[in-house]
Amino acid sequence: MAGNGKLVTVFGGSGFVGRHIVSALAKDGYRVRAAVRRPDLAGYLQPMGAVGQIHAVQANLRFPDSVAKATEGAFAVVNAVGILAPVGAQSFEAVHASGARAVAKAARVSDAQHLIHISAIGADLESPSTYARTKAEGELSIMKEFLGAITLRPSIVFGPEDEFFNRFAALARVSPALPLIGGGRTKFQPVYVGDLAQAVVHSINGAGKRGSIYEIGGPQVLTFRELLDLTLEYTDRRRAYLPMPFWLAKLQALATWPLPNALRPITVDQVRLLKRDNIVSDKAKAEGRTLEALGVSEPVAISAVVPGYLERFKPRGQYAHYRT
Repeated sequence: MAGNGKLVTVFGGSGFVGRHIVSALAKDGYRVRAAVRRPDLAGYLQPMGAVGQIHAVQANLRFPDSVAKATEGAFAVVNAVGILAPVGAQSFEAVHASGARAVAKAARVSDAQHLIHISAIGADLESPSTYARTKAEGELSIMKEFLGAITLRPSIVFGPEDEFFNRFAALARVSPALPLIGGGRTKFQPVYVGDLAQAVVHSINGAGKRGSIYEIGGPQVLTFRELLDLTLEYTDRRRAYLPMPFWLAKLQALATWPLPNALRPITVDQVRLLKRDNIVSDKAKAEGRTLEALGVSEPVAISAVVPGYLERFKPRGQYAHYRT
């Protein structure tokens, strides 16, 4: 196996994207150190590998000493830490910018051979979105601290634990209408989390050009409305769409600001993100900086995965088709 027992540290290894990276690395023969804030809650990672192959350690990107300790002896380092909305001390700046810098510096000091950084399509220093702006700042920090790092910029990522299809399916279960923000015209290129994980593994194994940024998208480009259509189709529900111009969506976001992030339909920063398409650029395609260049030639389609994990949102519940 390619890993041959070498150690890879995965920051954010217990998160949605991180856990799939951990699993893919273990299957490829690597030993995996999952660097997480709460290792006591990451026990579910261990069965993804052989006995002793995967273990969780405590690390927090806001504390560089813990980051440095987690990278000691690592052959490769993966930064899969990211947030969609700030919570307390976990701000965009602390996680996406300063946190990325701490990981890159620790990887360099520990003499890691590879650094793979998960960013996002839309990362831009000039963006009005704090999320996109700090993602771009993190990319710059990575490149300055670790010259051979490979950065992966995915579009929205789907999979069993995602925060897109699951969120809107849950909303459709309780709401008579779904918000069609900006007319639902924003384009996305959703990528399966397993394909993103494979891209990480292949990058560590030598795929891709070191020091480059790759834009990661799936096989379909769909509008926001088309993604909502699929969500309703896969959950057997009919819901009206509530057209919501960007200014109104921003007002709604401001009105729900005091609520916990789990209960807020959208944030002001996310409204700003929706004003721009989230797809692989023509430049990245022309330069070969895509998923295919990292060895994933047949990316998984939405229809092959999403219906299975949205079944639980159907009116009669999961496994309804087994009942007589």
